[in-house]
Amino acid sequence: MLQHAFRTGAIDRLAIGVSGLCLVHCIASAVLVTLVASAGGLLHPLIHEAGMIVALMLGVIGLGRGIGQHGFMLPSAIGGLGLGIMAGALTLGHGGGEELVYSVVGVLILALGHDLNRRAVI
Repeated sequence: MLQHAFRTGAIDRLAIGVSGLCLVHCIASAVLVTLVASAGGLLHPLIHEAGMIVALMLGVIGLGRGIGQHGFMLPSAIGGLGLGIMAGALTLGHGGGEELVYSVVGVLILALGHDLNRRAVI
């Protein structure tokens, strides 16, 4: 079953879905902070750190599998850039919009890497 998921690009589709959830979280957090100053639960650093760990695991598994299967490095390089931008966003404070912008850009670049990886496999 797990081997089938590797061959069919299911890991990349899952990673794209998780990227979408991260994007929704980022935008929802910004909207809630703007509308309600007490939206502290969505901004807890542990949520972001746990999300980054999930993104890293899916990235290593999905993008790494792609290199082994199709031999193209570009999807992994693009995905790695997205992961790096996301990790850098974790170092920024929650007060300004910089973290949101960098997080969204990183998530979109990572999703692009996974999509390119998925398309190369099929």
